Amino acid sequence: MEYLAIIAFAITTCVTPGPNNAMIMASGLNYGIRRSMPHYLGIILGFPAMVLAVGLGIAQLFEVYPVMHLVLKIAGAAYLSYLAYKIATAPVSASSEAEGKPFSFIQAAAFQWVNPKAWVLAVGATVTYTTLGDGYVLQVLTIGLIFLIFGAPCIMLWLWGGASLKTLMRNPNTVRIFNISMAVLLISSLVPVFIELYQQIMV
Repeated sequence: MEYLAIIAFAITTCVTPGPNNAMIMASGLNYGIRRSMPHYLGIILGFPAMVLAVGLGIAQLFEVYPVMHLVLKIAGAAYLSYLAYKIATAPVSASSEAEGKPFSFIQAAAFQWVNPKAWVLAVGATVTYTTLGDGYVLQVLTIGLIFLIFGAPCIMLWLWGGASLKTLMRNPNTVRIFNISMAVLLISSLVPVFIELYQQIMV
């Protein structure tokens, strides 16, 4: 296996903007690092678990039943759009503390399965960096471990970044603008998905 290539792939994809990073950054600002830890742990453990599941066979179901992939993609895009709306309209108190609740560990882990970027990364990594044979399972396990080890600090940067902004954004209106910006970022990450869905449905 090309370990350095996989590590570079994991760092690059985990540190760049996407649904997970936009949401964890918003959570860091609105709830702080401590309250956002279940959300953080759900991401860094849930995604490697998804890589293992995809690499060990779930992706093959989509080859047999392609409609499942389409349905999941539509559900994921709809759910992410709903989350973007919730982030944009989250109530903010005068103390800049959000009145809602951050994602739980289970919610964040389950979210990976409707996250289009997570699917692209999980499938892309297992297809690109594995070879069929006796060592295939070990290769998939290694990829999952690499995403856990190198993805965790990348996601933490976004959480820390959001929490750090809290001291600079005392004004509730500023926090509201930030939340709307994160919602726009989340929707922007879905543009390729919307385009692909439109093309698939119109064919």
